[in-house]
Amino acid sequence: MTRRTTHRPAARHIGTALAAVAALLATAPLAQAARPAHTDTLYAAPHGAGASCTHSRPCSLDGARDKARTLHGHGVTVRLTGGTYHRGAALELTAADSGTTWTAAPGARPVLSGGRSVTGWTKTSGGAWTARVPDGITPRQLFVDGVRATPARGEACAAGVCDATKTGMTGAKATGIAGWKRPTDAEAVIKVRWRNYHCRIAGVSGDNLTFAQPCWTNSASGTDRTGPAWDSTTVDSARYPGVAFFENAPELLDQPGEFVHDSAAHTITYLPRKGENMRRATAVTPATEQLMTIDGAHDVHVRGIGFAYAAYHQPDTGEGYAGTQAGLTLTGATGPADHAGRYYTKPSAALTVRGGRHITVEGASFTHLGGAGAILEAGTKDSGITHSDFSDLSSGAAYIGDTEPVPAPGLAGERNTFAYNTVTRAAVEYTDAAGVWAGYEAGLTVDHNTLDQLPYSGISVGWGWNQPESQKSVLRDNRITDNRITNVMQVKDAQHDGGAIYTQGAQPGTVISGNYINRSAYGNTERDGNGIYLDEQSSYITVENNVLTRLGYKWVSNWADYGIQNTARGNWVDTDAPAIAGTGSTMSGNHTRLDRLPAAAVRTASAAGAHRGPVEQLSPDLARTGTASQSSTDGAAAALAVDGDTSTDTRTLSEPGAWWQVDLGAVHHVGRVEIWNDASTTTAGFDVRTDKGAVHVSGKALRPTVLDLDTDTRYVRIQLTGTGRVGLAQVAVHP
Repeated sequence: MTRRTTHRPAARHIGTALAAVAALLATAPLAQAARPAHTDTLYAAPHGAGASCTHSRPCSLDGARDKARTLHGHGVTVRLTGGTYHRGAALELTAADSGTTWTAAPGARPVLSGGRSVTGWTKTSGGAWTARVPDGITPRQLFVDGVRATPARGEACAAGVCDATKTGMTGAKATGIAGWKRPTDAEAVIKVRWRNYHCRIAGVSGDNLTFAQPCWTNSASGTDRTGPAWDSTTVDSARYPGVAFFENAPELLDQPGEFVHDSAAHTITYLPRKGENMRRATAVTPATEQLMTIDGAHDVHVRGIGFAYAAYHQPDTGEGYAGTQAGLTLTGATGPADHAGRYYTKPSAALTVRGGRHITVEGASFTHLGGAGAILEAGTKDSGITHSDFSDLSSGAAYIGDTEPVPAPGLAGERNTFAYNTVTRAAVEYTDAAGVWAGYEAGLTVDHNTLDQLPYSGISVGWGWNQPESQKSVLRDNRITDNRITNVMQVKDAQHDGGAIYTQGAQPGTVISGNYINRSAYGNTERDGNGIYLDEQSSYITVENNVLTRLGYKWVSNWADYGIQNTARGNWVDTDAPAIAGTGSTMSGNHTRLDRLPAAAVRTASAAGAHRGPVEQLSPDLARTGTASQSSTDGAAAALAVDGDTSTDTRTLSEPGAWWQVDLGAVHHVGRVEIWNDASTTTAGFDVRTDKGAVHVSGKALRPTVLDLDTDTRYVRIQLTGTGRVGLAQVAVHP
């Protein structure tokens, strides 16, 4: 897709916040790829000018590009001196720029920035500070001394109060919105299963709210464009839980680190964190969407360059953010029926490559972005991003490929690579985005990446939800290998039904191997955060030699019977799972229900990721050899909670003081107890009793609830303090 932004005069100084961005480059080793014999070297500088492009008289980036074209491009190297290159529009490279190399000068840390400084802060009431917004800017994000601020937000509003329909929502009075000075500056943020919606309030009438269009229509059901025919995750569906929060209203500004934008006064108001002084602080808001585009070029190399403070304007328009899956959205007021997501829209990205051939991005840094990091699309082939860092992004790190299952040959994504990269804290605003997304790709390699602290899936490959138009596609021969994926499907972000590695579609020859996955949906309230999730028609995929621990649900999940001929073998896991579904699918030689990782598993896990890293060893489980009992049995025996399998459940009758217990056989010193709730999150309001006393847990048990006890005991009992059932998937007792 092509996005254009209005050319605006760049700010002269953003300040020291970019120093942290540029410093990331020092830790990113450049891949030793074959380099052409350069015949010409040009120089660019942040304040370069003219057409000499020499070391002593450098050009601007655009000037260096234009000069390179006069040298016929091939073999030309443009060296960027250190500093911040403020961009009012993208640096556009086309076929005329084929063969050029854009690289940091030796020892330099150049950063392309789409940010604008916010200056002239004055102190206002309540400890807040206010500044005028630069002309033409809608500050959706604000970074103060390089730290992301939060749009002022309120509490959740349950579906019973904020009742969503196809036309709007109730709840204006109960939430206080009816009395807000400018409710039309605020927006509702809604999370339904794997989807995320951001729609601005358009009007208030009594208790009723209406929202910007087409955002609201595209977030609701009935357009025949919102996803598969079976989909029930729109804002007006039975699965809608309510509004996660409303944001961007001065009435909500009450926490340090929050800000609010007033579109009428053209101001931004910020409540500083402890230690921040707005007279000295550097405040930046993203303004320019794309910082570099490479369109129809071949053999372009980008090395050692930073990308920071790029914006993403769509959510500020009537389109809003009508999330579909993995950070793609439904846009436009009309369009064809689209049950397979063929016409969904990717977010804006700091770097976009369209139809590229042999494009390489090495040692880059992508940080403090309002959208995504990088996109490779429109038939980009034999290209890749390696040894780069992605951190603090509103959307996903990388989008590779497209959503057309059978593209014309020139538009097919083939043999692309995303390897040895680090992705941390992506999707912090649009929490349905995956860390790395790939559509209909063939020969894709996603290898030795480190992904951490993500709200939804880590790596997502494939598309189409088994819809008829997507059942036969170009997907094949993809490799997801040796990645380190930790702390994904984070509970605080309330996105469900994903996995550390997620796939869709028939992908003959695809291999998922050597990955270390730890803590996916750990501590969740639902059984739907998986390790490796072979979803929706995923077929012909081999899952082997992976290490998977501390997962909210299954280590491998082949959700549907129409996903066929998948193989899972030789994996090391601390739980078990039912046999994977689908004709011809098999599981063999897996090392399951482990309470210690053997040496071979530790070696595999240690070697995964962009850099060798630590492995969180498992702790022995004293309950495995104990004897379980319960107050009563409703078709599910007590022993199922000590079988080392979090996919099997115990269940008592509903009764006062219902209990489950394990006898360890002798007194042991117990350090920690993990209590995994069952499929229905049944167990709620209970005591964990030992020989020495009890600890009360209010509310529902999680997956797991973790208690540090540090006591000597023979018995561990889970007992309700009221009336109900005890239902448990697992109770682990660690020395």
